[in-house]
Amino acid sequence: MNTIELIESFSEFKDIKNIDRVTMMNIIEDVFRSILIKQYGSDDNFDIIINPDKGDLEIWRNREIVPDGEVEDENQEISLTDAIKIEPDFEVGEEASEEVRIEDLSRRSVLALRQNLAARIQDLEKDSIYKKYKDRVGDIVTGEVYQVWKREILILDDEGNELILPKSEQIPSDYFKKGDTVRAVVSRVDLKNNTPFIILSRTSPVFLERLFELEVPEIFDGLIIIKNIVREPGERAKVAVESYDDRVDPVGACVGMKGSRIHGIVRELKNENIDVINFTSNNVLYITRALSPAKITNIKLNDEDGKAEVYLKPDQVSLAIGKGGHNIKLASKLTEYEIDVYRDSDEDTEDVDLEEFADEIDHWILDELKSIGCDTAKSVLELSKADLVKRTDLEEETVDEVLKVLKSEFE
Repeated sequence: MNTIELIESFSEFKDIKNIDRVTMMNIIEDVFRSILIKQYGSDDNFDIIINPDKGDLEIWRNREIVPDGEVEDENQEISLTDAIKIEPDFEVGEEASEEVRIEDLSRRSVLALRQNLAARIQDLEKDSIYKKYKDRVGDIVTGEVYQVWKREILILDDEGNELILPKSEQIPSDYFKKGDTVRAVVSRVDLKNNTPFIILSRTSPVFLERLFELEVPEIFDGLIIIKNIVREPGERAKVAVESYDDRVDPVGACVGMKGSRIHGIVRELKNENIDVINFTSNNVLYITRALSPAKITNIKLNDEDGKAEVYLKPDQVSLAIGKGGHNIKLASKLTEYEIDVYRDSDEDTEDVDLEEFADEIDHWILDELKSIGCDTAKSVLELSKADLVKRTDLEEETVDEVLKVLKSEFE
């Protein structure tokens, strides 16, 4: 290792963020002292002077001058004849300082020196990254997609650190290619074999919370607090908010003028529907708001079992349940009540939308019925079995099963 190579090694250290000068110099000195011990048996009589700015490093060996022929330890002592070659005025009993050049070290020592220095640089870099991101768990980071794999995406931050966005932490409709800019929240930092793995998430409720903090100043300032967030990533989310200032409308502040604030969040989440509701300690009112946009007729609570029986008019049931059951599922998570939906008993004779039978009848069958103009249960029951078979591509057995399910609704 010559002086130029040493300067390059110092430069690697200087590029590492959050590494103070003292730590850097101590590590370099430790590496060199370990090499001196291996070559000379001891480093007690060596002085190491480091100038990291220039990449300079001087090693001086201090030895006691003894009469010729009386040298017992070549590392600790030097003969008068050899000492005079360094400085003509030296005398017996004095201490002679001689510079040890890197070129004077053995080839094996130089190789070990480079390997140790590279290993310490790498360990220091890993530790720096781990500490940096351990403190940033829950924060949003922005990076550039570097590599796309089947199960995860490799993202580089602005310092070139590697971040991982697993497929399970991506919104189902997310699609990224190399070079794309991605925003996500730091979910956790794992340490495997002393290597930090920074895991990001776009599906975490914390990601949505941080987006609200960025878009809504009142949340960032603490005037509005987010009480709870539940999500079905890419489909729907419900956010309960509360204001500490009576003059501030929490829902209005979060949505913004003509939806200006929430639109940016919705776009980031790939058009995920976001319901912002006023938090209240009144559980009946809270459940009513959570099931929005459905209009509730009546609610019966059983606090001991944590269950809520919700009664609605037939045309409101599908709204309460929502597409794929997301609305009622999220309302249950938000309010921490197990919500059961019932049609209002006074409305039993009214017609029922076909979508309400999605749990019992396959969607493709419902679509086939809708294609002939049947959108409700009664509109199907008004047709004969023969008509249904003739006008659709359904088998007789399938039509029988459909009629059986629909008839049971009115019995």
